[in-house]
Amino acid sequence: MSDPSLLDFEWQLPAGVRAAFTTRSGGASSGEWGSLNLGAHVGDATDHVAENRRRVTRLLGMKAEPAWLHQVHSTAVCDLDHVKHRRLPVTADVAITSQSDYACVVMVADCLPVLFASKDGKKIAAAHAGWRGLAAGVLEHTVLALGVPNGELTAWLGPAISREHFEVGDEVQEAFVAQDAGAAAAFMPNARGKWQADLVVLARRRLNALGVSDISGGEWCTFADPAKFFSHRRDGKGGRMAALIWRE
Repeated sequence: MSDPSLLDFEWQLPAGVRAAFTTRSGGASSGEWGSLNLGAHVGDATDHVAENRRRVTRLLGMKAEPAWLHQVHSTAVCDLDHVKHRRLPVTADVAITSQSDYACVVMVADCLPVLFASKDGKKIAAAHAGWRGLAAGVLEHTVLALGVPNGELTAWLGPAISREHFEVGDEVQEAFVAQDAGAAAAFMPNARGKWQADLVVLARRRLNALGVSDISGGEWCTFADPAKFFSHRRDGKGGRMAALIWRE
């Protein structure tokens, strides 16, 4: 039987590389943050967050706690090969590494997490891709920083808010269509004069444009499954889940 703290998913990874996505189950937090909240910035008790992070580290059999980032919806990339533990958390929305010292990790609660691995297993990355990050080029910055021929990358799209539940204004639709006219396919007008935006479609278009075609995942909606996922858009206040990738 699978652990309820982890999402079951299929993604063919190279030997020596592992990936995981946490659910909201199996933690020490209560109330709005119940129960496996991994975000230290959402109002939860610091000792609960610390315990939850320890639980995830133990559950995944990691030799060190993941390299948590201070995420700000940017395109900044943290190369963990050049970061000492005492300097964490770094302000960035992407982590990359070729080492096995830390897991790359991003936290989400509606934004799209994107994990990357080179097909030879030597390079990995985790990117936090909400609409602001996607529009600003966070995936492009990630692929550039990895320095891997694009056809030699595999990517996984984790749980995020689906188009059915993600209402945005004209400024969001215009930000994408101005860069890529075909991105209009990711937006559906609604009865309120706004748009329903599909983060997964937007991410896939950008990855394909980069030459990354080996893409898995993208089938879960955080908003629609309150038993399994936190959702900022649904709940307003709540916890954060994590997408992790690491080299053993």
